[in-house]
Parts: sequence; structure tokens; C-alpha cells
Amino acid sequence: MPTSICLPSLSPGMTEGKLVRWLKKQGDWVARGEVIAEIETDKSVLELAALEAGRVAQILVAEGTGAIAVDTPLALLAKAGEDETAPVAPRPERIASSPLARRMAADCGIDLKTISGSGPGGRIVQADVERALGAQRTELYTIAANSSARKIIARRLTEAASTIPHFYLTIDCRVDRLLALREQLNAAAAARAKLSINDLIVRACALALREVPRVNASWDEQAIRLHRDIDIAVAVATADGLTTPIVRKADTKSVATIAVEMKQLAQRARARKLRPEEFQGGGFSISNLGMHGIRQFTAIINPPQAAILAVGAAEARAVVEAGQPAVATLMTCTLSCDHRVLDGATGAEFLNCFRELIAEPRQLT
Repeated sequence: MPTSICLPSLSPGMTEGKLVRWLKKQGDWVARGEVIAEIETDKSVLELAALEAGRVAQILVAEGTGAIAVDTPLALLAKAGEDETAPVAPRPERIASSPLARRMAADCGIDLKTISGSGPGGRIVQADVERALGAQRTELYTIAANSSARKIIARRLTEAASTIPHFYLTIDCRVDRLLALREQLNAAAAARAKLSINDLIVRACALALREVPRVNASWDEQAIRLHRDIDIAVAVATADGLTTPIVRKADTKSVATIAVEMKQLAQRARARKLRPEEFQGGGFSISNLGMHGIRQFTAIINPPQAAILAVGAAEARAVVEAGQPAVATLMTCTLSCDHRVLDGATGAEFLNCFRELIAEPRQLT
């Protein structure tokens, strides 16, 4: 009797996914461990491998289908000599529709049964789905369907903002010497990835966490977990929202190594090719909007972590030095803290250590 190939949970907390495409078609033979489909989770597009060998007897879910619950049968797999016609699952009702129409309807939450098709033989086509969407539009807005990634981001951020007692600490860092050091290192690093300000910030946070390890922590109802390794998650903007690839053991890596690694991680994040181990976990996060000209902002903590650093733009500002007006390049940083894990004095100690490293950045190399 054929067995079901079901949607597995490919990452912690995953409850649903999207079947991006089938790599095997009905009737194909597959070997154990062979990749048969691509599944989109909230953070990445991952490969689905067959747990055993056999023939794809029936495909139950069309590619492009979204919001598929974990453990939903995707296809039937029959072993050699097995009766592939054995009724192991009800055959889904077939609605004549184009692949694009099915994909649009799934993404927008529209039931194809409610749409009348205008194509040959009553087949539902793209224009029919667009007309159905038109009923949901007004002159004031248009419908933009939520991707599975956006739904999960919304759920997690709502939970974090409503359940974590945030408090915020803000500090100005002088970055004139940091900018000079970056220029100097980039001039000498023709063969490697050019350093960004963010690479130096990751390195500075790693060294500050080494000095103030209490901040490198996670909340658990039973106990506070103090992490041995300094793994820093860095927010990267993608088409579907933020994702946070992780620089593992950042305190043991040079800033040049961090620059190369971050460039590779960011490229894979935007292409939705991150492996689960590259975005799951971490003890601390950084979100930098300085490149967008944002002077200051506060970030929502990425649970179960205890803190996230929001980094603003480096800009020239008026300061007072030895009683005289002067101009310095300052960068405003705000630390969001989980008050269940951290107190104000601990957060301030971390920020002061970070500011000293930024002001005198020779240690960062």
C-alpha cells in the first residue's frame, strides 16, 4: 500500500509552509534521501527529501500552494511491486484552473470553488481570480496578499512586543576613528570583501559581550540561559521581511572574516537559501538602519534573546570639546532589553564597553 509523503516541520515553531515546486513528477522513481520538492518556510526555501525509495504514485498538492499545515500529505509513494491504486487517501476534488490562477488564489486566501471560470470548458484563469480580488478592493487600497513568511513574522513580533517587558537605553558613539580605520583596512584588503561599518559593529558587540556576558543570555520560564558561545544574529532585509543570519563565535573571528561571512550570509538570505543552522539560535541581535539615514530607533527583541542593538546613522554633529564648540561624527545606538533578564545597570555596562570599543577601535582588528 502506498505511503504518504507529508509536510515535515523543517524549523522550530513551523506550523505551515508553501510547496514552491516539485522536483519529481508523478510516475518518477526516487531513491532514499533524494530531494523531491522545495518547501518555503518563514525564513528560507528548504529541500524535502524522500525518507524511502519508491515511485511517486500520486501528487496530492500542486506546486505553488501556500499555507499547507505541517503533516499534510503532499504525495503518495509506492514501493516496487506495490499496488499503486490502493485507496489510502481521498482524491482531492479537481477544479479546472491554470497553475497561475491556483497560486494567486492560494496566496490571497480565495477559495477556487467560489469563482466562475471564463476559460475553455469553464477553466479558471488569472483574470477570474483578479475579478474576485476586485470585489475586495476599494478606491482607497488594493490587496497585497500576505506571504507565509510575513504571517509568521507578524505573529512572532506581536508575541514579542506584548509578552516581553522591554526597556531601552540610548547612547551616542563617536565614530571618527572607526571610519578612518575602516578606510585604512579597505585600502589594504584588495582581495577580500570590503568592510562595512556593520562588520565593525558586529565585532565590537562580540567583544563587549565577552566583557559583559550577562547580556549574552536567553529567557526561559525555568531559568536564564547564559550562552557559552557568542553568536550574533544580524537583521537582513529581504523581499518578504527581515531575516537574521547568525555569525557564530563572532568574538573568535577577525573583522575581515566577519565581513566575508556576512556578505555570503546576506546574499543567501535575500535568495532564501539559508540553511536552518544559519538563522536559528543566537544570543544577541543587531539591527542597523544607518544606511537608510535613520538617526535613532528602537527594535523589538528577537525571543528568547535578552537584547537587541538598534544602530542609527553616523552623522556630523556639533559637540563641545574643552569648552569649545566642535564637530564630531556620532552614531546613536539604542539597546532594547528584556527586564526579566537584564537590569538597567547591566545594559549600561554593556553599552559603555561597546562605546569605548567604537571610539578606540584598534582592538577590533
